[in-house]
Amino acid sequence: MIPEIQAMRYSYVEPKELIETPQMKALKEKASGIIEALGGEDWHHKFISLADKSEREKVEEQVAKVRFFLNTILGLDKRLALGKINDPVIAVDIKVGEVMSVGKHPNADRLLVTNVNIGDRAITVVTNDLSVKEGNRVAVALLPPANFRGIVSEGMFLGAGEGVLKGVNGEIGGLPKGVPLEAFNETRNLVEAFLKG
Repeated sequence: MIPEIQAMRYSYVEPKELIETPQMKALKEKASGIIEALGGEDWHHKFISLADKSEREKVEEQVAKVRFFLNTILGLDKRLALGKINDPVIAVDIKVGEVMSVGKHPNADRLLVTNVNIGDRAITVVTNDLSVKEGNRVAVALLPPANFRGIVSEGMFLGAGEGVLKGVNGEIGGLPKGVPLEAFNETRNLVEAFLKG
């Protein structure tokens, strides 16, 4: 995948035109091929179920990172279709999600573990907003997975001021509509920190 990414980066082609390049097609084919080689769309469940109990936390985190990478490659054309945007928040997908379940974090009193439907799949999000409830429609930034005291979180809820934004407009799995700009600040900060290494 590296040659395709380098060719696209140094091509000086406008972002919207990159979508139609052979390199973009090759990237998506390779990412899809990796998913098939791993066992298909549900590959991650198979890997986690086969993990020894003592290794499960490590396996879950690594599997989440691979899923994040593959989903980023598969969604790159949609991001490029937005054109030139000089904002690091564009580096991650932000989707409308519906909280399907909420539970207490087993190792932290001030954290909740949520299961969130983002349209094409469900993800785990660990949050410190204790007011999040099942059925809430939220905006979710899909971030590189992070381990929060033994639970891998695959994203972060957008919020402004008083906590997580609830009642977010838009289709599940689609772009949220009407989200205040300040709700993107924490996501922007995390992306910038990630890019700095």
